[in-house]
Amino acid sequence: MRVDEFDFDLAPELIAARPVHPRDTSRLLVVGERLEDRAMLDLPRLLRAGDLLVANDTRVIPARLTGVRGTAKIELTLHRDLGGAWWRAFARGAKKLKEGDRIDFGEDFWARVAAKNEEGDVTLEFDRAGPRFKAALARSGHVPLPPYIKRPDDASDRGDYQTIFAVKDGAVAAPTAGLHFTERLLSALEGAGVGCITVTLHVGAGTFLPIKVADTTDHRMHDEAGWIDAATAQRINLARAAGGRIVAVGTTALRLLETAARGDGVIEPFAGTTDLFITPGYRFKAIDLLVTNFHLPRSTLFMLVSAFAGLARMRSAYAHAIAARYRFFSYGDACLLYPAARK
Repeated sequence: MRVDEFDFDLAPELIAARPVHPRDTSRLLVVGERLEDRAMLDLPRLLRAGDLLVANDTRVIPARLTGVRGTAKIELTLHRDLGGAWWRAFARGAKKLKEGDRIDFGEDFWARVAAKNEEGDVTLEFDRAGPRFKAALARSGHVPLPPYIKRPDDASDRGDYQTIFAVKDGAVAAPTAGLHFTERLLSALEGAGVGCITVTLHVGAGTFLPIKVADTTDHRMHDEAGWIDAATAQRINLARAAGGRIVAVGTTALRLLETAARGDGVIEPFAGTTDLFITPGYRFKAIDLLVTNFHLPRSTLFMLVSAFAGLARMRSAYAHAIAARYRFFSYGDACLLYPAARK
């Protein structure tokens, strides 16, 4: 499909620079046979007993680093933990870097450029690993806010850009649908008989990369690491077998579930990477409903939601959201999407 089919205009003032507080007071657009303006706190009444929410428990690391190579300033965003002291990173001004270059981040914290990769990023070997690396990153790194948030990160973002589910370090972008959930909302969902379970997909910085091709068939996704253990897979399968609906909390949970699903929709344990790129025409196997934020025009995420709910329906929903002044993107409002009827 042509990438421009997924374009739309958005006024800059609709891009949320901060989240609402409390988080569960964000607005919720229900996109089904008709559009409904609701709130996240309505979610327990929109779901039914036996449904199961599947959220992403990845935790965002302070993955943005500014260093110097000699006198040159180098800006890096880590996006893949290769184990030990090794990481892959996107580098602003990567063309000027050479293998063997040393980048200093202060306080004797530095990395060596081990390789320049065909994908345009670099492989780095840091001077430390394990807890020492984590401590240095916490001291020198910054919250990797998306580029459309036109301000530096600050102390508030250290908490605001983490979901209530976040326990496993590794993401460089938040699974933002989870940002709307609070203990109050989870308690109300439990009281309504709706379960909640987590899987792990470490979201990479590739989620922010623009699509530079004219046709979706020419776009290559960056892969991301994910895990579903056997007990989690079994619980998901049992919930669906009992008639419950699987509700993905965010596109990251959805992509991992779809990657791990057999053709009949049964979820198998998974440990590996996924580069699943979902566009209209994809046959969903594993999920029944999707809670998600509003996504960028011409993005892989808007393509995914259009595949799930239908492109015409999503165009109509976004037009409604713009007219109704919903807040867009990572710190913005949410949607509850029902699937388009299969043809």
